[in-house]
Amino acid sequence: MHRTGLVEFEAVLAVARRHSFRAAAVELGMSTSALSSAVAGLEARSGVRLFHRTTRSVSLTEAGHEFLARVEPAIAQIQGAMSAINDYRATPTGTLRINSSLGAARMVFEPIVSEFLRRHPAMTVDIVTEGRMVDIVGEGFDVGIRPDELVPRDMVRVPIGAKLRMAVVGSPGYFAKHPPPGSLADLSAHRCIRARLPSGVPSPWEFTTKGKLQAVEVPGNLILDAPALMLDAARQGMGLAQVAEWYIGEDVASGRLVRVLNDRMPAVAGLALYYSGRRHISAGLRAFIDLIHEVNETRAMER
Repeated sequence: MHRTGLVEFEAVLAVARRHSFRAAAVELGMSTSALSSAVAGLEARSGVRLFHRTTRSVSLTEAGHEFLARVEPAIAQIQGAMSAINDYRATPTGTLRINSSLGAARMVFEPIVSEFLRRHPAMTVDIVTEGRMVDIVGEGFDVGIRPDELVPRDMVRVPIGAKLRMAVVGSPGYFAKHPPPGSLADLSAHRCIRARLPSGVPSPWEFTTKGKLQAVEVPGNLILDAPALMLDAARQGMGLAQVAEWYIGEDVASGRLVRVLNDRMPAVAGLALYYSGRRHISAGLRAFIDLIHEVNETRAMER
């Protein structure tokens, strides 16, 4: 007699979270066909359909909701137990799933992620980048990385680095046609490449005026959600961009971009890693947090 396995339960939970067999398969590191077979096998042996399936959507049936409510706490306990015994290994193993904005992922990749994998080759780091804020617990992530000010208040946060200083830049070609702004008022005559907030609305630019932060609504017909795209547009002479100083070092040094309004640039909230305090901290996550603290201390000593 076939005994239902943990993989089948995890498959059902992942599909319920993601509302998609393909996304659930990516989350679990399985092929879509293998995951579909696992769910179908469980349904066949129970004689009950757990999901409504159409070409556009996947949703739980009434029986599926009942099954999920009963099995999810048990699976969480089993996964917690597995994480707990993993703590006794000499080297952390497993997968650390991170949800992050693209810009934040780029900032932490070299100093933290690459070093983490070098130290712990038995670990797998799975990073999903997206502009929107997500429920990291509900969508199966271990941690999130976002600007500190965007971290939900009910999460445990670990600061990554110091505050970020902002910069406004444009290409030499753009400034050949548009005189560089000498004041904030001059921005009204410029094309500004604006960033989209997680809420979907364009973000104002921020400056310092007499030591206080000032938000300025700037004009511009190009709105993007990734600093890398904003810099590409600025390099092509499409307008001015305001991005974190971290991004522009090589561009300014090579002359591809020119900084303006330097004396009005603010320091804004730095990045933070965050996670639910109600979940067991795996050995892999603990090692990742320890590395963040180590990098923070090294940077503080260098300043």
